[in-house]
Amino acid sequence: QVQLVESGGGLVQAGGSLRLSCAASGAIVSINAMGWYRQAPGRQRELVAGITSGRSTNYADSVKGRFTISRDNAKNTMYLQMNSLKPEDTAVYYCNLRSATSFVNYWGRGTQVTVSS
Repeated sequence: QVQLVESGGGLVQAGGSLRLSCAASGAIVSINAMGWYRQAPGRQRELVAGITSGRSTNYADSVKGRFTISRDNAKNTMYLQMNSLKPEDTAVYYCNLRSATSFVNYWGRGTQVTVSS
């Protein structure tokens, strides 16, 4: 059974940084596409950043140049380095894994990121 556990969220002032982690079990991060999504109150969940099995990455326009997605295959963990944070980045951030074999999407429970102005 695939489990994804996010950590690293918290409260930070505008301009600050946070690094989110997503530890995976039951699936190998290196062979599956993964991504970070976020959902702010009253808004739809949106893709923040994605990484493929070949390490190709893509980002939402709103975070380009500020966020970096990566993974550590040895630790079976994905990361999101968030710099120059803005109040509009405030949201619950979710880890996603899309199975390369079954195409099922798996989700973590989310971690809250709050950026104060």
